[in-house]
Amino acid sequence: MILLALSTGLIVLGLGYTSAMFLMSRGGRAPAASGPAPFFVYLLACLNEERVLEASLRRLLALPGDFAVLVVDDASGDATPGIVRAAAAADPRVRLLQRALPNARRGKGAALNAGLAHLRTSDLLVGRDPRDVVVCVLDADGRLDPGAPGAVAPYFADPATGAVQIRVRMYNRAAGLLARLQDMEFVVYTDVFQSGRRRIGSVGLGGNGQFMRLAALNDLGSAPWSDCLTEDLDLGLRLLTLGWRNRFCPAVAVDQQAVLSVRRLVRQRSRWFQGHLQAGRLLPRVARRAPAKAAPDLVYHLLGPWLLLLTSLLPPAFALSAVAVVSGTLLTGGGLPHPAWLAAWYLLSFGIAFVYGHVYHRRDRDLGRLRSLLLGHVFVLYGYQWFAAGWWAAARVVSGRRTWLKTART
Repeated sequence: MILLALSTGLIVLGLGYTSAMFLMSRGGRAPAASGPAPFFVYLLACLNEERVLEASLRRLLALPGDFAVLVVDDASGDATPGIVRAAAAADPRVRLLQRALPNARRGKGAALNAGLAHLRTSDLLVGRDPRDVVVCVLDADGRLDPGAPGAVAPYFADPATGAVQIRVRMYNRAAGLLARLQDMEFVVYTDVFQSGRRRIGSVGLGGNGQFMRLAALNDLGSAPWSDCLTEDLDLGLRLLTLGWRNRFCPAVAVDQQAVLSVRRLVRQRSRWFQGHLQAGRLLPRVARRAPAKAAPDLVYHLLGPWLLLLTSLLPPAFALSAVAVVSGTLLTGGGLPHPAWLAAWYLLSFGIAFVYGHVYHRRDRDLGRLRSLLLGHVFVLYGYQWFAAGWWAAARVVSGRRTWLKTART
């Protein structure tokens, strides 16, 4: 009964938090365009990206506005640098920074720092105010919405805006159930949690489709990205503690590639989970220096991995307790449990699926309302993969392992 009460309490806490964020995510207006658009620099850190890079550069060069593309080749062993050189020869807006071992391959954060250092001394910024330059970090497989620059630019008319995050989707979401669930995961995260965090100023940054004012990056020093495995989360938190505002733009998205095997998925999520654990070192700084309205949510967010590890021990207890109740009533001749008890168990286990299905249907109406609702139920079960990822990450932390192989493209 103690375990049942504890598991129920944590479930209610999670449901309450999600419901509150869902309610806060409703409404909101994008800022009106004001003043000249910033100069955009699309920054791509690449390691063996020959399968996707050429098409990505072609799409970037078709974007409107004033911009440049800087590709940091992190000592690739394939045709990645050759692809960038060919694109640069055809279009001077493309630049290549090639890193070499032993300094290369030390993580995405190190590659991005090298790219930013190169950008600061390049001719691209001559005569430009850092407040009017926006660096956009993209993955090599990222497919940026053509309307993204125009949608993001008005947010930077506010001089307090340090960064803007856009939505993330999976462009191969029709490739199977696993890809569809990853797409739903990002839709729920952005349309519920990121949209809700707009209201309290706790918007986080993701590694794809994040736009940052160069002046804000300069405030973080010569190397703004840390060696954290989730360098994006880490950077976004430190920006908030310096007084900059992170904004969320729901009008546009960047599409990326979903992984198509369960093992690769859990591996990828384990890397993210370990990075989230590493970001916990910022808890004292966030508690002291984050805006008062945002600090409670940020603290809760940083404690999230530990709560998830605790929660992972409770579903078996919750299920065993349910079995005990059912079997106990049957053995004592009481028949099946009261319908109210069964309804309570269903609502605690799958009630949030209705929110997930509704949110996803708003973004993908071709799927149909009923299919979206059923997918929401499957998504609840899909979330249990985070338990495996979390304990894998925890084991790596205990053993002192920090390095990871990048997610392979297909």
